Amino acid sequence: MNNKTQTGKVILAGAGPGDPDLVTVKTANYLQQADVVLTDRLVSKVILKRYVRPSAEIIEVGKQCRRGVSTPQQTINELLVAYALQGKFVVRLKGGDVSFFSNVLDELQALQSNGIPYEIVPGITAASGAAAYAGIPLTGRDHATAVRFLTYYKSSVVSDAYWKELAETDDTLVFYMSSETIDALIDRLIIHRISPDKKLAVIEQATTTYQQVYVSDIYAYKETLKGQSFLSPSLIVIGKVVNLQEKYGWFAGNGLREYYFKPLTSAVKSIAPGASIAGYVGRA
Repeated sequence: MNNKTQTGKVILAGAGPGDPDLVTVKTANYLQQADVVLTDRLVSKVILKRYVRPSAEIIEVGKQCRRGVSTPQQTINELLVAYALQGKFVVRLKGGDVSFFSNVLDELQALQSNGIPYEIVPGITAASGAAAYAGIPLTGRDHATAVRFLTYYKSSVVSDAYWKELAETDDTLVFYMSSETIDALIDRLIIHRISPDKKLAVIEQATTTYQQVYVSDIYAYKETLKGQSFLSPSLIVIGKVVNLQEKYGWFAGNGLREYYFKPLTSAVKSIAPGASIAGYVGRA
């Protein structure tokens, strides 16, 4: 009699930018099949309640950039492997799209090195969702021919030579995870003489009921937005296309400045060296 447990499978899936109606049909179907869901902070409770089957175990493994409360990536990797080796069908649910500014490569390496089958299911990334709900066509004709996805969460990420190129290009610039460094970001672009016909938009909690859009002339930033604290997640769009927002913006939130995605207060902790992952399986 063969009692060997068959290896399960992991689905790496994007949950979209916030609006629960923007979850793909494929992701929704997999959530209905999941035994275990490992979910990021930027996945709303509404999505989990609506799409995850009631018998599934949900484990919150969120991260907060520059915050003390975060689940280490190594812990996430080990949980994925442990559940799959138990024969579980696991969905690793990430906000936005799984391939944009996420740790999907670390997770792929962990799965592949342990012989665990997987699928990658794309989602609507924050740039697409935020731009659409703010009425900003990222490559609007006569305004831009390309778009760049960037991040500036620490000063060493972008070189001085590249700042010069960013200031001179007509490409639309979209910055993820950069709202806390926005003052320095704008300073760098102004130092390199970015054209005054480009504008800045900060889209706060895009596609959710608490979406707010802040638009400013770049050279008037110090008078309009400098020192503003933006709620996470916030996306920054810079370029000529931002001039179209006033005309084509169609979605208005409820006007309240509250967190749609609640900040983390606890997280799955690091696994001590030499400890068995089995001791962590089953914890919420």
